[in-house]
Amino acid sequence: MSSNIRIKRICEQCGNEFTARTTVTRCCSDACAKRAYKRRKREEKVQASDQQTVIMSAVSLADWRLREYFNITELTKLMGVSRWTLWRAIKRNEIAVGRIGGRVIIARKELEKFFTNNNANG
Repeated sequence: MSSNIRIKRICEQCGNEFTARTTVTRCCSDACAKRAYKRRKREEKVQASDQQTVIMSAVSLADWRLREYFNITELTKLMGVSRWTLWRAIKRNEIAVGRIGGRVIIARKELEKFFTNNNANG
């Protein structure tokens, strides 16, 4: 079924004005249509990745509530502080740590003591 419709449109991809022969045409050429398709697919993948990241962070936070021991990297993410800030607190003996081999492990109880002592002092 052919149509004699001529509609002035602006290409979604390149922004040039063109004459469309159908009411659903969004791009001026096949090349622009392919670029627009690739852009849409890329945006869909980024959005899916962002959703996955949100889900994974929510799961990991729930997992952290169940754990009794943490390493330095996990605590920096959990507390939102830098590694150096955490190490300074350890060097000042504000947080007691345990070592297993070369790894530093911090118990949840020590973190609770640290926060109750800091809230009482300041």
